[in-house]
Amino acid sequence: MAKNKQKQDSLPCSTSQISFNFIDMGPFLRNRKEIRRWIILCINKENKTPGEITFNFCSDKRLLKMNKNYLKHDFYTDIITFDFSENNLISGDIYISKERVKENAAELNDAFHVELKRVMVHGVLHLCGYKDKTRAEKEKMRKKEDECLSLLR
Repeated sequence: MAKNKQKQDSLPCSTSQISFNFIDMGPFLRNRKEIRRWIILCINKENKTPGEITFNFCSDKRLLKMNKNYLKHDFYTDIITFDFSENNLISGDIYISKERVKENAAELNDAFHVELKRVMVHGVLHLCGYKDKTRAEKEKMRKKEDECLSLLR
């Protein structure tokens, strides 16, 4: 952590802790308390218990390196999720490329903050056991993302 200055913000929520790290960039996430409550609500709706979840926001370059090193994929991605969940206790590290999210939002003609929340909950849904390899899984994941996003509105 000394080499890459990280700014961390976390708030314990009973047995859970959801934290946000900003790696190689300044903090940009607003309404963190509301986002924590929303993430917990999404997990609870899946009949799971929130544990320790860390959102790590980083550059394309860093996430590409991780994608190559850990997943043996040589392409950019918006998110990588490391699942440490046990039984129904949902825990993990979620890495998100701010640059990818920004680009995706522009391509989808959507607001950055909306796409960012979609990607965040996408990672949480992976921790809850949802997959997105097949067409059917992707459709189910998208439906769950939409359900979670509707909880914010």
